[in-house]
Amino acid sequence: MPTTVTPPEIPMLILDSSDQAPRLARRFLAEQFREWRIDDDYVARLVVCELVTNAYRHGKAPIIVRVVRDGHDGHDGPVTVEVWDAGEGRPVIRPENHAASSGRGLLLMSELVQAWGVRPLNEGGKVAWATLR
Repeated sequence: MPTTVTPPEIPMLILDSSDQAPRLARRFLAEQFREWRIDDDYVARLVVCELVTNAYRHGKAPIIVRVVRDGHDGHDGPVTVEVWDAGEGRPVIRPENHAASSGRGLLLMSELVQAWGVRPLNEGGKVAWATLR
């Protein structure tokens, strides 16, 4: 008799586009890391905050946050944070501008993660993702 292996469920949070979205995403991520028994969630909270803030400010609702853990059966592998939104614009790292009061988040984030990027969704919108070290 063949056995069926079902992949582990991917933790997901659906948010409205509001100034509360980054805080709720950080809390969601911290809870998931506790469940996975990952002690250090500092960089992950910074990453999810940056990606959700960009989706809130420049994207289009709803905002969907997913936290994916690669590896055997979804355990012990690197963690990837994904933030989906329906907006068409793509986040890019801006040139350094010491006079600007914002616009440095992606540059900082890119230095702290293994890899990051953006991919389009077939139904419109995009997924911004970052794989943690």
